Amino acid sequence: MPRRLLKRLMPEPDALKRKKSLRFMHHLIVDPALWALSRRTVANACMVGLFCALLPIPFQMVVAAFGAWALRCNLALSVGLVWVTNPLTMPVVYYATYRVGAWMLDTPARVMPDQVSAAWFANQLEDILPALALGSLVSAVVLALLANMLVRLLWRYQVVRNWRSRRKARLAARRCSKEQSSRQNAEQDTDKL
Repeated sequence: MPRRLLKRLMPEPDALKRKKSLRFMHHLIVDPALWALSRRTVANACMVGLFCALLPIPFQMVVAAFGAWALRCNLALSVGLVWVTNPLTMPVVYYATYRVGAWMLDTPARVMPDQVSAAWFANQLEDILPALALGSLVSAVVLALLANMLVRLLWRYQVVRNWRSRRKARLAARRCSKEQSSRQNAEQDTDKL
């Protein structure tokens, strides 16, 4: 996996420790295990972050931070992935999860009006909430598990690819050194004649 890229994008723990707004999380920020970049920590961080991103709850980042602490995975990545559902993508994501929940509950999905208002949403909330909750939970679990497996597979693929390229480089270096030694031996033989 692109460990260098992730390290470059992640904030520094020391910079976060100095922020006054994060002092209540000081015990999380100073733990070096929550900043490690390994196959397990990155895969679990993707799982936690994407799971929390699909839940229609407030304070998703706080939930992701405590999830990262509980699973001992990368804190910055799990909190950052929560932003998959940002103000631009949130309506699309939550409508899709609502449709999944409506399909699972075998209830007809509500059609969105031309103009969504808070009053319309408040009137429909009682009917929408069970399907939204179920669809979000199921989608979050499925996406989290798929992300975990995909990161582990991609990480493994990258490691194997690096091993193969290093092996090829070593074999090429050996071939080159053998050719040079055989040339030197041939030159020494011609010098003796």
